[in-house]
Amino acid sequence: MAFKSFSKHEQGVQLLQRSLARGRLGHAYLFSGDQMPELEAIARALAQTLNCLHPVRTDGVATDACDKCLNCEKIRQDLHPDVHWARPESKLRVITVDQMRDLMQQIQLKPSEAGYKISIIAGADRLNTQAANAFLKTLEEPPPKSVLILLTTEPQRLLPTIVSRCLRLNFFGDGLAALAPDQAEWLAHFSALAASERKSLLGRYCLLDALLQRLAEIKGQVDESLSARSPLEQHEDIDKSLRDRWETELAAAIEAEYRRRRSELLTLLIWWLRDTWIHTLAIGRDLLKFPEIEGAEAVARRITPQQALENLKQLEQTQRLLHTNVQEALALEVGLLKLHF
Repeated sequence: MAFKSFSKHEQGVQLLQRSLARGRLGHAYLFSGDQMPELEAIARALAQTLNCLHPVRTDGVATDACDKCLNCEKIRQDLHPDVHWARPESKLRVITVDQMRDLMQQIQLKPSEAGYKISIIAGADRLNTQAANAFLKTLEEPPPKSVLILLTTEPQRLLPTIVSRCLRLNFFGDGLAALAPDQAEWLAHFSALAASERKSLLGRYCLLDALLQRLAEIKGQVDESLSARSPLEQHEDIDKSLRDRWETELAAAIEAEYRRRRSELLTLLIWWLRDTWIHTLAIGRDLLKFPEIEGAEAVARRITPQQALENLKQLEQTQRLLHTNVQEALALEVGLLKLHF
């Protein structure tokens, strides 16, 4: 995809293109946003623009890709020898020091087919401390004709020493995006369960079951979507070592995208709990995020403002725990059992 395809992120893309037009290409970028696939697509667009055989030019300088030439096609399919990726691959879903050493070794080599060597680190917030520290010198002084692009949906988790060495561009949406039909339907179902008169342990486990079923659906959707886009589906006769690498990258990408969408789902619940808290304070429906979702008001009539605030803090704590190696179902079970309904 060329830059012209990203109308949703027009401001961030225009800033990037303006720096290209002025000859101010950075050696290291940090792209942050709420959708990793979009960040990866924007990073590919930059890699295509820098290496395009027939780019769109502004005052003689390439500012967009043709998206049709051989280099653009190879980069789009992640097959270009001068564009390298690093993603969380270990069992802990972190980017390891060995991965970064391999990446740094690759970027020290001169471009073989294009004008620039591009290294893209998807999920840069998953760099473990050892990997991040090993990467610092290369990040500060990369070799000529090379560009490093770091992608993250959680910039607050990056080491300050990493952030300070990058040019930052934000591609976040305007707050919480409007609910998709399936999200609205599920949240309404969860809200109705919470608002029911069943305050027993069984009722609480009904909420847990609804949450776990939704997460299972999300995991299936992510698996199906990313598997269909994997080069494994496009190339049958490939070397075993390359197949193993693509399989590892696919598994890591599925896990990373699932975690992002799990976080998105829990954020919906946090906003719903915030609405419940606002109802307990009786400070106006104009402050509600989901006034059309019934149930929050019914729950608010049964709890105090302090209990509603504790609910918010508890679910935020559960979301933080899920960034660690805690067992998912157990963390969600404990978190939901502590909520006041």
